[in-house]
Amino acid sequence: MPTFATGAWLVKRNPQDAEILRLALPAFGALVAEPLFLLADSAIVGRLGTVPLGGLGVASQALTTLVGMSIFLAYGTTAAVARQLGAGRRDAAIRQGIDGLWLAAGIGLAVLLVAWPLAPRIVLAFGGAPAVSRQAVTYLRISLLGAPSMLAVLAGTGVLRGLQDTRTPLIVAAVANAVNVALNATLVLGLHWGIAGSAWGTAIAQTGSGAAYLAVVSRGARRAGVGLRPDLAGLKTAARAGISLVLRTLALQAVLVLMTALAARQSDMAIAASQVAMRVWNLFVYALDAIAIAAQAITGRYLGGGDVAGARAATRRAVGWGAAYGTLFSLVLLALRPVLPGLFGVTPAVRDLLLAVLLVVIVQQPAAGVVFVLDGVLIGAGDQDYLAVAGVVTLAVFGAAAALAMSAGAGLVGLWVAYAAWMVARFLTLTLRARSSRWLVTGAVRV
Repeated sequence: MPTFATGAWLVKRNPQDAEILRLALPAFGALVAEPLFLLADSAIVGRLGTVPLGGLGVASQALTTLVGMSIFLAYGTTAAVARQLGAGRRDAAIRQGIDGLWLAAGIGLAVLLVAWPLAPRIVLAFGGAPAVSRQAVTYLRISLLGAPSMLAVLAGTGVLRGLQDTRTPLIVAAVANAVNVALNATLVLGLHWGIAGSAWGTAIAQTGSGAAYLAVVSRGARRAGVGLRPDLAGLKTAARAGISLVLRTLALQAVLVLMTALAARQSDMAIAASQVAMRVWNLFVYALDAIAIAAQAITGRYLGGGDVAGARAATRRAVGWGAAYGTLFSLVLLALRPVLPGLFGVTPAVRDLLLAVLLVVIVQQPAAGVVFVLDGVLIGAGDQDYLAVAGVVTLAVFGAAAALAMSAGAGLVGLWVAYAAWMVARFLTLTLRARSSRWLVTGAVRV
């Protein structure tokens, strides 16, 4: 695998490999389950036609944006719990995790109460055709019923990752994905509920996942002698720690929202092709993110225990894995490219657009491997302030590139090239930070 410092290819295994793989392999399965949720929805809804597929693309992006703004519940909780664990304070680690779950419950309820009546306006912001927008509103409103559970899943996942357990999230995700596929097939294709059936299937599966995490964390708290009641001071600490991560996430989500909105303004065919391409992209990116999750948990634990050398070594090795597997995924996607459009039942016009966009997706994978790993490392180190600033800078890069592509009439392919420029900008900002020592702050709590 290539090292971060030299980029040289290593033949022998490194002692860090076993630890990375122990966490990354189960995390891989759990992370891939999320895009598989959406891929299954796309494959089933695609049988209904281009308009429902476009509506799914708009609604799922809107839902991802609303819920994704609270991704700090997973990332921030992982870092905080891992630091406490590294310092030998398991009870404090679980206490922080419980605070994260209470915060998730409050935010999830707020998202549901605010976004449900505003669903038509949210969809309208994406600028799709009226028929696509109607389908999107139907899907979004039903899916929002599962928003509190989605956020509980984020927080619960963060607790377990911080405790160096990525196997339990894999089990929960696998069961939920199987339930989602079965429900979607039954409700959409069997009972002919249309796009509403797809939304109900996903909401039910997410609710079951949330309940499973609550049960697992509650059991761990009882064993550690930790109470389940909310702690006001802990909630405030968790909320403050998440502000920078929210800003970082908003910058990331803004790129995805702009991608969807600009594609929807081009044509129904463009939004349909773009949403399928994004599902495929997410499948591979989430797979790469599994290594980032391992690096995040390991980095937090090492720095919590004061082991700077261990954190450095884990970072170098994880980046090597990310670059290598990014390259591998490029080759796999290149081989699968001719058959992917057929899996979604798209029209010939959408197929041609999708094939062109997939070429842009393919060339980004090696850089994405490094980007996602370093993002995880810096989150694990609690370096969220830098990540927030870098997120704003790279968002500006995407905005300029997208404006140039649209003014040049480059169409959907040009829009995805702008997305690639954004990925390059993230690569540069993250590698520059990782080469410094400013993120290597030790202790149970980063100050």
